[in-house]
Amino acid sequence: MKMKNTLFLILFLTGYAFQAQTIFGKWKTINEETGKPNSIIEIYEDDGVVNGKVVRILKDSDKDLLCNNCAGDLKDQPIEGLELMRGLEKSGKEYAGGVITDPKTGKEYKVKIWVDETNPDRLKVRGYIAFFFRTETWHRSK
Repeated sequence: MKMKNTLFLILFLTGYAFQAQTIFGKWKTINEETGKPNSIIEIYEDDGVVNGKVVRILKDSDKDLLCNNCAGDLKDQPIEGLELMRGLEKSGKEYAGGVITDPKTGKEYKVKIWVDETNPDRLKVRGYIAFFFRTETWHRSK
């Protein structure tokens, strides 16, 4: 009986560790100036491509904002519900090859994302143009 319980515990913990390493799920974005959470982004896979969507804006006064500066099909769309990250594919330990849109400015950047090796509850999100980049850390939302 003990061996069966031990085996279950090992399988459970292994599954949890594997799940904790994934980019998929919900992540809190953090305002770098205030240190407070801005929104919840859900990262998901659709037809082999990874995308990210704003599922919740946390500041009540910002809930009805539109992506006024965005171009194309994102123009004037509500930010809550906006698919701001599109087209990423797995490349080693990272996901890259897609774009991310800054809903405040409407600017689009190449993007790559990866789980922080020292803390699986942190996601590194790097937007870049040529050699210039900025990396944010998002926190896993439980």
